Amino acid sequence: MTTIEVKDLWVNYGNKSAVKGLTMQANAKEIVAILGRNGAGKSSTIETIEGYRSPSKGSIKVLGFDPITERRKVISKMGVMLQTGGIYPRLSPNFAIGLYQGYYDNPLELNYLLDLCDLNRVANTPYRYLSGGEKQRLSLALAIVGRPSILFLDEPTAGVDAAGKAIIRDAITHYAAEGATVLLTTHELNEAERLANRIVVIDQGQVVAEGSAEELRKNFGGKEIVFTTNEQIDQTKVTEATGYSVELIEGRKYRLEGDSSANAISALNAAVTEQGKSITEIAAGNTSLEDVFLELTAVADEPQTNETSRRRRRR
Repeated sequence: MTTIEVKDLWVNYGNKSAVKGLTMQANAKEIVAILGRNGAGKSSTIETIEGYRSPSKGSIKVLGFDPITERRKVISKMGVMLQTGGIYPRLSPNFAIGLYQGYYDNPLELNYLLDLCDLNRVANTPYRYLSGGEKQRLSLALAIVGRPSILFLDEPTAGVDAAGKAIIRDAITHYAAEGATVLLTTHELNEAERLANRIVVIDQGQVVAEGSAEELRKNFGGKEIVFTTNEQIDQTKVTEATGYSVELIEGRKYRLEGDSSANAISALNAAVTEQGKSITEIAAGNTSLEDVFLELTAVADEPQTNETSRRRRRR
């Protein structure tokens, strides 16, 4: 079920467009990470989906409703977790959750939230004495106390230690599996890769790529094979056999550029074997999500046109 549908969204600030014809969607039980450099248009897009900003052009539907003109129908269905702050320093998790429960007709139970976010040990501790990870987990609990169908998360694991990050990831994954849509913005690419079912990369106000982390690495990562042989090979013969350029890196270590698929590896192995040699080490398609992200958002000053978008999607 599609819960968020954005079509040809434009958000203008005077003569400047922060979002330029952006189209995307999100579904129930899906965690979608929106990635982009500072100024890419992420915040403007999220604020418009949340109903805090009117689009200059285009349309947005949240659970089938316009978040601006039909806000009353969707506001109780949305939960927002801010990056920091927003909680009175003297409030304990017990008191804060109880307070927030009063805002909703059918809130989640206190004990469920304390268990889900691992807050039982500090349930009566004032907010100002909580650790950074405990504060983040309380913010998550307050974001979902009203059983939202759409959950917006802004840097949910920022400044949290490894154990705390694991707890937050598990809680988010569990809540999404119950039927919610989670929209996540973060600069921590490892977290996006671990959490998200789908990643949407935004640059200069447009979607430049989307898919799972694996799909992004496959479609936009470096397509090369680095291999080492037991003896020197004839690079020209391997190029003729595979159809791809082969470069000597050093010694008996080579790079085949243009393809890192299983078929390319098979063709490479056959071409080397044909020369009576063998491959002793091989690595293919090992580009990180960070490398892909930097490649997709590298052209910071290039005017964004439809042709630019098509060219960058082919990389």
